[in-house]
Amino acid sequence: MIPVNKPYLPAFDKYTKYLERVYEKAWLTNNGPLVQELKTRLEAYLGVKNLLPVANGTLAMQLAYKVFNLRGNAVTTPFTFIATSSSLAWEGIEPKFADVNPKTYNLCPVDAGKSIDEHTCAIVPVHVYGNPCDVEAFELLGKKHNLKVIYDAAHAFGVNVNGSSVLNYGDASTLSFHATKVFHSVEGGAVVFKNSDDYERALLMTNFGIDTKSMNIVDSGINTKMSEVHAAMGLAVLDDIDNIIKQRVNLFELYVTKLNGYSKMPVWHSDASLNGAYMPVMFEDELTTTKVLDGLKAAGIIARRYFSPSINLVDGYANTHSTVCPVSEQGAKKTLCLPLYTSLSEEEVNFICNEIKKIIGDK
Repeated sequence: MIPVNKPYLPAFDKYTKYLERVYEKAWLTNNGPLVQELKTRLEAYLGVKNLLPVANGTLAMQLAYKVFNLRGNAVTTPFTFIATSSSLAWEGIEPKFADVNPKTYNLCPVDAGKSIDEHTCAIVPVHVYGNPCDVEAFELLGKKHNLKVIYDAAHAFGVNVNGSSVLNYGDASTLSFHATKVFHSVEGGAVVFKNSDDYERALLMTNFGIDTKSMNIVDSGINTKMSEVHAAMGLAVLDDIDNIIKQRVNLFELYVTKLNGYSKMPVWHSDASLNGAYMPVMFEDELTTTKVLDGLKAAGIIARRYFSPSINLVDGYANTHSTVCPVSEQGAKKTLCLPLYTSLSEEEVNFICNEIKKIIGDK
């Protein structure tokens, strides 16, 4: 059986060397030395400042919303993982869905602009599949309406736009370090803030609002801290990250070549780098997509409808602000993510592509 994803595991002795440092100091959490080292190394690798490691990617989004004291509704995309919307709703912010661009399947800036009303406090776009959305347009839209722009960049680790990290756009960008991601710490995440003042407030909030210098409670807060054990895995994976991304991109490009004429893909940002986060393919209609999904499963290959359904149709989100989003709704019916992970072989990619060709028929 070929799974849709498989976590990258660094060499066990490399991981245990980091764990030995945890045992030597008996410092397991509360912004320990490994978390601090991971922060420093990630900032250097990604080319960003004000990166705050946290316990997971969903908490990263919730923390960003709290730092900016958001109230009302936030315009966001229905073509994404549910955490983008559920994190907003969990903080009492109503997700207000706008449709996606039919070429990129990222949030459409024009449709997003039409969805802004007097209760809108933020725009929350997603770099879907690691493909950067129109960051310049969203920067202008945020300034025009005096709104915070917070990017869900869970898929976009290591991605650059115009030679600079995509994480440098917006008021904040959030990352997921879940085990299924390009870079992971088993569970984990981070927020990258544009302004250092926002970072400093978030640092207080992530530790119950306690100022560790005075030990006074100076702000509202919660516990979003990353542990030393998770940071150890993150450091071990980060040691190998260039090879991880190189291998994933090579497999991504092989898929693109082999499936040319049999499926379509989202149009990638012309000035962006690749990280091989996902392998999305789109077919002519829902019937063909289901046929491919079932045929692959019969051959021992697990693909995934990702993302499905369009979140504006999900119970609990299908309210007055969940307007019809035809592009997202159709995209959710026609899109599959194929297996893509570092240990996947070229032979397995060729096998998967040949099975798809057999299922669809001659082109």
